[in-house]
Order: sequence, then C-alpha cells, then structure tokens
Amino acid sequence: MEALDLARLQFAATTVYHFFFVPLTLGLSILIAIMQTIHYRTQNPVYDRMARFWGKLFLINFAMGVVTGIVLEFQFGMNWSEYSRFMGDIFGAPLAIEALVAFFLESTFLGVWIFGRDKLPRGLHLASIWLVAFGANISALWILIANSFMQQPVGYTIRNGRAEMTDFFALITNPNVRVQFPHVFTSGMATAAFFVLGISAWHLLRNTKQRDFFMRSFRLASVYGIIAIVLVIMVGHSQAQHMVEVQPMKMAAAEGLFESEDPASLSLFTIGDWEQREEVFSIRIPRALSLLSYNRLDGEVRGIHDLQAEYEEKYGEGVSYIPPVALSYWSFRAMVGAGFAMLGLAGIALYMTVRNRFNAPGWFYKVLVAALLLPYIANTTGWLLTEVGRQPWIVFGLQLTADAVSPNVSLGMVATTLIAFVLVYGALMVVDVYLLAKFGRKGPEPAEAEDTDQSQPAVTTAHV
Repeated sequence: MEALDLARLQFAATTVYHFFFVPLTLGLSILIAIMQTIHYRTQNPVYDRMARFWGKLFLINFAMGVVTGIVLEFQFGMNWSEYSRFMGDIFGAPLAIEALVAFFLESTFLGVWIFGRDKLPRGLHLASIWLVAFGANISALWILIANSFMQQPVGYTIRNGRAEMTDFFALITNPNVRVQFPHVFTSGMATAAFFVLGISAWHLLRNTKQRDFFMRSFRLASVYGIIAIVLVIMVGHSQAQHMVEVQPMKMAAAEGLFESEDPASLSLFTIGDWEQREEVFSIRIPRALSLLSYNRLDGEVRGIHDLQAEYEEKYGEGVSYIPPVALSYWSFRAMVGAGFAMLGLAGIALYMTVRNRFNAPGWFYKVLVAALLLPYIANTTGWLLTEVGRQPWIVFGLQLTADAVSPNVSLGMVATTLIAFVLVYGALMVVDVYLLAKFGRKGPEPAEAEDTDQSQPAVTTAHV
C-alpha cells in the first residue's frame, strides 16, 4: 500500500461523511421556507410551529455539514498539492466565490432567521429563510462548477505545465453543470421529503397528541417528495446520456459492459470476473441500454475493452484507463434501486394525502421510517459512481490521480490523519444522529392554542 492509496481513501471517507449532511441542508431549507410562506399567507400557527420544529433539525444538520466541509478543502494542500499546483488557477475561482458569496449569504441570513424572529417585520423574516435556501443551493452550484471541470474540462489552456483559465463564462456554463447541478438539487429535495416523511410516520404510528401537526407535515412532504423524485429520475436520465457522450468508460463500467454492443442491452444483474474484465453471467434487457442512451432502440454503446484501446492510443500506453468496475456497477444499481423504491413510497404517500387516508396499516408507517435511509444510500452511491467512475483521472483527460498526490507526504502521515479523521467524523456522526433522533422523537413544542384536537374532522389536501 502506498501513500496514494490512503490519500484516496481519506478523501473518499471525508467526502462521504460531508455529503451525508449536504443534501438534507439543500432540500430542507426550501421546505422550511415553503412552510413559513404558507404561515405568512394563511396566518395558521401550525405552519409557524412546523417551520420552527423542522428548522431546529435543519440547524443541527447544517452545523455538522459546515464542520465536515472545512476539512475537505484543507486536503487539497495536504495530500493533493500536485493537483492544487496544476488546477489551482481554475479550481480556486469557484471555491472562492462559493465561500465569499454563497456561504456567507447562507450563514448570515441563517443568523438573521434564528435571531430575528419576533424582531423583524414578518416579510423580512420570511425573506431571510428564502435567502438561506438560495445561498445553500448556490453554494452547491459553485462546488459543482469546480467538480464539473474535473469531469469535463472547458475554458482552459495548458501553459507551463498548468491548466490556466481562459474563459470564465465557459467554466460556469460547462455542459456537465447543466445535468449535474439539477440532479444534486432535486436529490436534496428528495432527501428532505423522506426525512420529514420518516419522522412524521414515526409520530403517526404512535398516535401522537400532535397528530394534526404531523399529518400536515406528512402531506406537504408527500407532495414535495413526489415532485422531487420524478425530477431526480428525469434529470438522472439526461445525466446518463451526457455520460455516454463525454465519459463513455464510466457508463461501460456502470453497466458491466465489457464488449461494445449495437444495439446495447441493459444489465439487470451481472456476475463478472472483474479482475479479468469479462462477463460470467448476466440477465439483460435487449436494446434497453441503447434506448436509455439515445432515446432510440439502436445505437452503439462502447465497451470497456474497446475504450481501453482507444484511450491508450489517445493518452498513451502503460496505464489502465478502466475504473473499479465492480464498485461502479453496484453503486449504480444501489442508486437506481433506492431511487425507484423512493418513487413507489412517495406515490403511496401522495395517494394517502389525496384520499385523506391516514389510518394506514402500521407496516407502511414502519416502512417509511426505515425508508429514511434510502436517500442517503442513493446520494452516497451516486457520488461514488461520479468520482470512482472517473478514475484513473482526477481531471478527465488532463491529469491522472497518481500524478496529483503530494510527493512529500509519507504513508505514515496519511495513515495518521486518516485514522484521526475517521474517529472524529465517526464521533460527529454519532452525535448528529443522536441529536436528530432526540429532537425528532420529542416533537414540536405544544401549541399555545390547541391545534391537536382529534375530535375535529381531518384537514383536506386543499388546506395544505
């Protein structure tokens, strides 16, 4: 094992930890802003309590996300100094804008929202939470602009052994941003929806005294969730088609497609000899991969072996341009499987909302509580596919990961920091889950005016 291997593992571990918190921040900020907007328009105090309760859970998650995100940027100088030297002129610009504009906007108005309640005019207080949601998602946009250059370099020139920016507009309008950011944005919405659905289901299962509160939360989250999941799938389809065009090796690995096919079949289940890179057994749907790739029943999808030969001719021999196939293949299936499971559950939840049937069998509420994990599975495996499937490139077509590691960092140094980060992040994860579970189980503060009278008829969908 070399320092490179541990440096990659360290960055992967810290990224996964950080991305555990990010999507919920993105999506829940918008959902809370919607709750407060409904309160602003209707003067119904339940929605103010909803914004307060879900806002408390949002703050816990946001704090953990900030702590884990800071370490990621330090690693560029610690373990990846050659990458920083090569890419600093380009990568530094969107990261600086993210910190100086988006993050400061988000954090400043989060403080305004927390401490300005009952002190600011209602309209300004409402505007503050919308600015938090805007800042959080614009922050993600700038990060993804930087990451998209690593996936599809644009607007640059190579000078003195470094990539230098020549067109800032090309950088921010990178075609990869147009498919990657909407996918992350809608994934955040889906994560927030299932977070609210899961906690609401837990309380409804126990026939809580705050039943009206959690019925309304459930209704709002079911509508928010079905919109999010449908959009995630649609945008994910576009992203996959873009992948076929610009990173065909990633798609070949994700499909376990060793030989080129025209028309190409979609793998439902493949057992492969991943080391020898050959198929042992598979169940495939004829022509389905061509349909997904090109919106038609024919069209070639290139396989791993042909692409390896093509890349050797284009980039040079002596390097395996094949990413870890097994990890890419199963990450893709875990992401898609979790996504379609969420679609089915969100559909049932929406049906319950439309038909006002909240006396659901207990097993469904139990499933929704467990389904709280589904968006985290989808987010993590989707990010693994995005980054692992690009290997061996750290910047596709320009710099290999092996050439990006810091030359003077030893195996022992990386091992020490890796262990420290895993232990600290593990402790933070335990604290985060504990706090979310504690306050989630506790529920909202009792209403001053009784809004939990279960003798009154249940609210209809129109009241949401």
